[in-house]
Amino acid sequence: MPKRILTGTVVSDKGDKTVVVNVERKVKHPLYGKIMRRSKKYHAHDEKNEMSTGETVRIEETKPISKLKTWKVLERVGAAAAPATPKVGEITAADEGEVKAES
Repeated sequence: MPKRILTGTVVSDKGDKTVVVNVERKVKHPLYGKIMRRSKKYHAHDEKNEMSTGETVRIEETKPISKLKTWKVLERVGAAAAPATPKVGEITAADEGEVKAES
């Protein structure tokens, strides 16, 4: 029986040799026909602790490694998205503190 392979985004890398991967899929509503997004989180084994939050990875089904882990990380598909930079004229929380200090 072939092993399932899924692609998802790492949402947590806090565990030792473990990452939590959020896999999204799109399904059609049986009655109304609207396309809906469904997601599920999988605990996957990351032997070298290489993956970090925000990265897109491929995971493969495997024999149980622990109570929750039955998947392992195959490879990194995409790097983590860069943090959003504030737009010109936009006030951030750090700037707000500086403004209050000046007053």
